[in-house]
Amino acid sequence: MKSKTYLDFFSQGDRSESASTPASQPCTPSSAPVCPRTSPGTPKTIFPRPLSSHQDSPPKSPRRLSFSGIFRSSSSSAPASIKLFSKSRKGSGLSTPPTTPTQSPAPPVFSMETPSPVEQVEERRSRSLSSPPDTGQRFSLSTSTTKPPIASYTFYSTSHRFLMILMLMILVISSLFSVAEEPDSDIYMRFMKSHKCYDLIPTSSKLVVFDTSLQVKKAFFALVANGVRAAPLWETKKQSFVGMLTITDFIIILHRYYKSPLVQIYELEEHKIETWRELYLQETFKPLVNISPDASIFDAVYSLIKNKIHRLPVIDPVTGNALYILTHKRILKFLQLFVCEMPKPAFMRQTLEELGIGTYSNIAFIHPDTPIIKALGMFVERRVSALPVVDVTGKVVDIYSKFDVINLAAEKTYNNLDITVTQALLHRSQYFEGVMKCYRHETVETIVDRIVKAEVHRLVVVDDNSSIEGIISLSDILQALVLTPAGIDAQNS
Repeated sequence: MKSKTYLDFFSQGDRSESASTPASQPCTPSSAPVCPRTSPGTPKTIFPRPLSSHQDSPPKSPRRLSFSGIFRSSSSSAPASIKLFSKSRKGSGLSTPPTTPTQSPAPPVFSMETPSPVEQVEERRSRSLSSPPDTGQRFSLSTSTTKPPIASYTFYSTSHRFLMILMLMILVISSLFSVAEEPDSDIYMRFMKSHKCYDLIPTSSKLVVFDTSLQVKKAFFALVANGVRAAPLWETKKQSFVGMLTITDFIIILHRYYKSPLVQIYELEEHKIETWRELYLQETFKPLVNISPDASIFDAVYSLIKNKIHRLPVIDPVTGNALYILTHKRILKFLQLFVCEMPKPAFMRQTLEELGIGTYSNIAFIHPDTPIIKALGMFVERRVSALPVVDVTGKVVDIYSKFDVINLAAEKTYNNLDITVTQALLHRSQYFEGVMKCYRHETVETIVDRIVKAEVHRLVVVDDNSSIEGIISLSDILQALVLTPAGIDAQNS
């Protein structure tokens, strides 16, 4: 009788389960009657829809089941029941750590009753949101509303948690140090390299161009009439720009050809620009230093300081047209517009004395009674752009710059250069606000703000008694802000 029941079980039982049972462990006769053949009183299937294709094939081992596994109860006295293991992560919302089949807790037991429509909908939803193929973990699905399943969490080992905490502390400390760390000293250098000379060109500006066939005297009068200090020189024969006419040329002519108030400077009256250039530049001729609008502002700063010039024409390489004339003042003013939006380097809070910015030895200066012709000689020999005027006590009372020399052409008083500097400065513009000074203990940030707001080319460094100590120019400031952080010393190269 027992053998008959044993054979009926294999001939009429669930095929999927018999296929999953290993051959070495046949089902005992006592467990066979637990799962009878499907009868009209029981539901045909517990799933509202057919299983997927990968679930139709029998699992290879008991540990790798399909979407759901049906196991018989080992107790013959218990009512007929099934154990359902669902993998729906979204259906339950809770997960348990991976366990072996022998260690897994007993899943909830569902009686074999016809599920209600609501349960069918919930089951259909949980199956539609099921996760990818089995990874060995078991997730419990419970439809009981009286007691929610208890969530279990996976805890890392003590050493693992210690390493994670240590790494988190390192990240926090490094972020704090990065915030507290001073900004890079090359921030202005990188700013200059990221902007082009074209960015410095204003929307509307005046540009005066002279042909080399123009008389020198008329050219200087044209500078005064247009309120400019330099003009590009165009040579018709070469159909290109060959140089610049600046106030320095006017000073050189006066210094070279002035004899006395009784002798008129005929060279200034008769020379054309081209003949003057042939005489003056026959031994020291240099090609025109210019820059493309697509070049970086950093290249413009380097070119100005390296060549010791104060005017740098921007020439379009395609058309050959002159677009603008760059100066130290224009570049520094452009930088000052964006300084508030950039991190402030540490050296901006250092003093002039700490950084050694400026000239503090062999300072060229004059006195109020110095003749103009002597001052012009100092401009040419010392190659400076301004001369502080110092009284007998050493106190700075005024300053005489190259731009003041152009007033000689405006007033046509260049034939008498024996007058004193004080007499020449009486004709200065009424908008002159006096000598702009600074102290060696002031910071670079203060110096930059002052020189930009005053729109001057240099500051006179004085002590507490207003006695001269040094000169700081726009070249010194741009060298310190832009070139020095890049490791370039263009002033002494």
